[in-house]
Amino acid sequence: MLNGAPGKSSCADIYRRGQGCFCARHLPRGEIKSAVCVRECNKIHPHQSAAADLESVCTRTCNSSSTAQRRPAVLRAVRLGPCLEKWTVEYLGQKGGDKEVKIHVSTVPQMDFLHKNFAYKTLPFNEFVKRASERKHSDFFLCEDESYYLRSLGEDVRREPADLSKQFPDLAEDFNIPQFFAADQFFSSVFRISSCGLQLWTHYDVMDNLLAQVTGMKRVVLYSPQDALHLYLSGDKSEVLDIDSPDLKRFPEFVKAKRYECVLEPGDLLFIPALWFHNTLALQFGVGVNVFWRHLPADSYDKKDPYGNKDPVAASRALQALERALHTLDELPADYRDFYGRRMIQRIQKRTYSDSLTRTATREDPDGTLPSSQLTKPG
Repeated sequence: MLNGAPGKSSCADIYRRGQGCFCARHLPRGEIKSAVCVRECNKIHPHQSAAADLESVCTRTCNSSSTAQRRPAVLRAVRLGPCLEKWTVEYLGQKGGDKEVKIHVSTVPQMDFLHKNFAYKTLPFNEFVKRASERKHSDFFLCEDESYYLRSLGEDVRREPADLSKQFPDLAEDFNIPQFFAADQFFSSVFRISSCGLQLWTHYDVMDNLLAQVTGMKRVVLYSPQDALHLYLSGDKSEVLDIDSPDLKRFPEFVKAKRYECVLEPGDLLFIPALWFHNTLALQFGVGVNVFWRHLPADSYDKKDPYGNKDPVAASRALQALERALHTLDELPADYRDFYGRRMIQRIQKRTYSDSLTRTATREDPDGTLPSSQLTKPG
C-alpha cells in the first residue's frame, strides 16, 4: 500500500511501499503505480512527444479523443518557453521582486482546506520563493520546517481572476500559454508554487484547465466525476484527506473510487477536464502554472467568482431547489420522508444520469487506463 506524504526527515520524492522504497525519479515517467486498499491504481497514459512545439501539441490534442471524451491526458516534454531553463529560485526572486503575496503556511504535509490546518500569511514574493525551496528555515512563522504554498490571486482578490501577465509580467514573458481554447474563453492563469512534500486536498473545478509543470516533480491523482458518490464530498472538496492510507471505518465507500495517477516533470502538461477530482503531491520544490478556460457559454458561470470554482449558475439553482424540496419533506413523518425521498432519487437518476458516460468508460477503459495517441516531433 502506498503510504501518505513522506516526512520532512526523508527525501520527499521517495514512495514508501511496505518496507521497501521506490524513488520516483528512477521510475519510468507516468509508470508509477500503487494499490489503494484492494483496488488497482490506474496510470494515465501519456501522449508521447519529443520536445514538441506548443502549437503542434495543442492542435493535435484538441482534436484527440481525450478532450472530445472529456478525459485527462498527459503531454510530455512540451516547449513551454524560456521558463524551463530560466526559472531558478534566484531568477524567480529577482523577477518577482518584493511584490507581496498571500500564501498558505502549514506544519503538516497534508493540507486540509475543510478544517483549515494551515495559516494564511503574507510575504514578499522573493522571500516566499526562497523559503519554499528550503527544508529548514532560519526565519519562519510556525516552525522551522514549515511548508509553503502559493496559489496566486488577482489584484482585486474578490473580483479579479489571477492573470500571470498582470501579477508577474516579467515572468509571464517566459511562459507560453497553451492555446487549447479561443482567446475569449480564457479565464485565469495561476502560479502554483509549493514546498517539497506538500499535499493538497482532493477537489474538483468547474472549468477545463491545464496544469503545466515548469520546475520540480509533482504527483497527481485523479478520480472520475462518476465516482463522486464514493469521495465523501463537502462542497467541492473530499473529506478523505489521506488518499494513500484512507480511514476505511469512516470512509468505507472510498475503495470503490477508481484512482488514476501520473507524475509530472518539467515540460509536462496535464489536461484536467472540468469536474474531474484531483489531488497533488509535490515530490520536489516545484513551480507550475495552471491555466483555466470557459468551455461552457460564458453566462453559465457565476460572474462574481474570481476563482472559477463555484458551481455553474444552473447547477447552483438546482441544488438550492433541492434543499427547499428536502425542507418540505421534513413536514412529513419519517416513513413518508423515506418513501418520497426514494421516489425523488429515482426521478433524479432517470432525468440526469448519463448511460453514455458509463458505456464510454467501460468501452474505452476496460483495464483502467486512459487512451493515448502518438504525437510526433514537428517538422
